[in-house]
Amino acid sequence: MNEKQNPKLTGIAQTLRKRMTKEERRLYYDFLKQLPVTVNRQKVLGAYIVDFYCAEKHLVIELDGSQHFEAAGLAADRERDRALHGMGLTVLRYANNDVMQRFDSVCEDILQHMKIDTQHSEDAHPKPSP
Repeated sequence: MNEKQNPKLTGIAQTLRKRMTKEERRLYYDFLKQLPVTVNRQKVLGAYIVDFYCAEKHLVIELDGSQHFEAAGLAADRERDRALHGMGLTVLRYANNDVMQRFDSVCEDILQHMKIDTQHSEDAHPKPSP
């Protein structure tokens, strides 16, 4: 089995794609989908389903709700991040509130990590949507 695939989670990932949170929808449809690289939603990677995955950039983007800031959530995220780093991936985490209140800053941070220059790329989304 490919270390980045887990057939047992495929159905769950499909359901999660249909039930994206408002923060996930905003980030994906207003920004990530417009990038000149492919970003997958609710992608199965090993034993995990990540919110967004860009294979070309070896990048995972996670949006965290309030449960991620409690002790159990923080511990689970550390273990998850460790496993994903072991696959050679970079993990970016943003609070749901940041996506809604600081959308431009979140998008700029993602662009910096992807090393995409929207000023000189005709295919890239020129600026994050308000």
